[in-house]
Amino acid sequence: MGDAKRKKEVSVILPAFNEEKTVDEVIERTLRAFKENAIDGEIIFVDDGSTDATPEKANRWSEGSADIRVITHLKNKGLTEALLTGFKASGGSVVVFLCTDMQSDPQEDIPKLVNEIRKGYDVVLGWRQKRRETKVLVSRVYRLFCSMLFGVDFHDMNWIKAFRSEVAKSFRLHSDWHRYLPILAHGEGYKISEIKTTYHPRKYGKSRYDFSRIHKGFLDLISVKFHLSFLNRPMLFFGSIGLALLALGLFIGLVLTVLFFAFGIQIRPALLLAVLLLLAGLQVLSVGFLGELIVHIDQRIKKLEDDLGR
Repeated sequence: MGDAKRKKEVSVILPAFNEEKTVDEVIERTLRAFKENAIDGEIIFVDDGSTDATPEKANRWSEGSADIRVITHLKNKGLTEALLTGFKASGGSVVVFLCTDMQSDPQEDIPKLVNEIRKGYDVVLGWRQKRRETKVLVSRVYRLFCSMLFGVDFHDMNWIKAFRSEVAKSFRLHSDWHRYLPILAHGEGYKISEIKTTYHPRKYGKSRYDFSRIHKGFLDLISVKFHLSFLNRPMLFFGSIGLALLALGLFIGLVLTVLFFAFGIQIRPALLLAVLLLLAGLQVLSVGFLGELIVHIDQRIKKLEDDLGR
């Protein structure tokens, strides 16, 4: 299984779920890429709860090479968890994520990604060329929203990537956030590059993409926006809403007061609305204060972890 602590230049993460027909080819071509380009590399094969012969085939390769390690999830957890497992286990100074279904070609793509990282970039994104699928339209819509929300214009965020090790291991991801790794990296100020890569249609099986995921993707976009913009400043979000509600409630109350004393007019529904707005504003502000306390505690815990780590 190899020594997990041994330092390598490149760690290639191969997450797989029921990819028995491509396991041999993807591992063989990855090893060939190492040899042909004089790359001191290792393979971290993450079996994400496969129910076919995927883990057995991968384990046969690991038995014959100290540079191949297989990590198995007892159940399918999704690509995000598989990547986090691979990132954590990687020992290379450069971490490369490739597709195990051979839609990317390790022999072509590994040297491209690694060479771009060597130029000084922190993250390198593969950009699929000559892609012809229905999903392309959805990707363009995502790209438009990402441009509006985050000010980024990456051509292909949900494809193969390379990271410096410290970048890969810094990510804190929720379910299905793997597609937003470039946005999260951009939010941290990392230097990002894109390179064109060849796209190979899937030979075996079928894509696990489901159009029902589209609405989940847009909800995740909102979550990521909140994460980047307000996670460490919750009062900025909740405080703005709370103050707006308070201001509206006070305005309505002031108008009702003037109407009552100047003209004797009483509008009880409007009075009830003003009270509700004031109460809602105070509650939202309270949530903001609680959020600030949680952030403060979280920062103290992180500092303690850093001190213990040192």
